[in-house]
Amino acid sequence: MHSSTLSFRAGDDFAEQTRALANIVGLKSSDYIRQAVREKNERVMAQRIAALSRELSAEHLAVNESLEGSLADGLD
Repeated sequence: MHSSTLSFRAGDDFAEQTRALANIVGLKSSDYIRQAVREKNERVMAQRIAALSRELSAEHLAVNESLEGSLADGLD
């Protein structure tokens, strides 16, 4: 696996809190941050999928409702 370095500026309070929490759960701060970002990405993706699913469902319902009146067309 190829790895890249990602850096960002963080305030002293944020950095210290992150180090402390990582230590509590027994992780290096880089592993803790990596896990946190991965979990956040998964939540965002799940929210996006849910939003797209709702949108598709609404479109499907609209198509079904528009076709409902034509079900008996030409049938005896």
